[in-house]
Amino acid sequence: MRRVVLTLPTIFIVSALVFLIVRVMPGDVTNLLLQDVRYSKQDADKLRERLGIDRPIIVQYADWMGGIARGDLGQSLVNQDPISRKLQQALPVTMELTLFALTFTMLFAIPIGTLVAVKQDEWPDYVVRGAAVLGASLPAFWIATVLLVVAGRYFSWAPDFEYHSLRSSPFANLAQFILPAFILGIATSASMLRLTRGMLLEVLRQDYIRTAYAKGLRQRVVVVRHALRNAMLPVVTVVGLQLANLLSGTLTIEIIFGLPGIGRVMIDAINTRDYPTIQTMNLLVATSVVFINLIVDLTYGYLDPRTKVA
Repeated sequence: MRRVVLTLPTIFIVSALVFLIVRVMPGDVTNLLLQDVRYSKQDADKLRERLGIDRPIIVQYADWMGGIARGDLGQSLVNQDPISRKLQQALPVTMELTLFALTFTMLFAIPIGTLVAVKQDEWPDYVVRGAAVLGASLPAFWIATVLLVVAGRYFSWAPDFEYHSLRSSPFANLAQFILPAFILGIATSASMLRLTRGMLLEVLRQDYIRTAYAKGLRQRVVVVRHALRNAMLPVVTVVGLQLANLLSGTLTIEIIFGLPGIGRVMIDAINTRDYPTIQTMNLLVATSVVFINLIVDLTYGYLDPRTKVA
């Protein structure tokens, strides 16, 4: 409970910073809303008053945070739609993409990282390490662009840009998410694979591992039951950080593959200077990062009983 309480000042500071940064962005929502008609300064002032953005910044911030505290996320300045409705539509898309990418990362990085640690300085180790460096060096949006260009030019294939929900069309939904999740997971897998290998090599040199081998235990039992669990502490930290990065970093992939997630909503809100939407989406991501780090800290106590949780 003490750790949870300590997260509140962090969320408050982040919300204040996001609110101020949005307000100093170049451009004005009133100019964008009135760009198709002839208007005067008085017309723009009346629209600002109607939208409530003519008041002092501290008053606007207090109203926004008061609404958040009551569970009211506010309305879009552009079309007056409730932001909660946008969130209900976009969040499942981003969460599905993030969980698919993280699942791919875990299923790929940890087993292969364990294998190459056991096979240190053999040919699988060299091949995997080279591939990991290459994967970590290539940005996800570049890989996605190259794959789509190659697939379209040489194989006459293009992804389905019409979104299919998991409930209405499960197979079409899974087919739509496999490629973007794979691309997102490449860089994440590369860093986690290298960390898993490095930590496991360090643990395998410990005295208690030599004792386990001396007692006649098989290599699989020693590695999985004794070494891997102790090597997972830094990996769990990276998993938490990567999950937070994936939640906030799916923007370009969602745009490239036409997925209506939080990234797509953020881009549209930034282009139209929709302040409440930008603020709420950023606050959601920041809150997710804070609580993911909290869960990572609590997981330490499960993996390593020596860690004091209280």
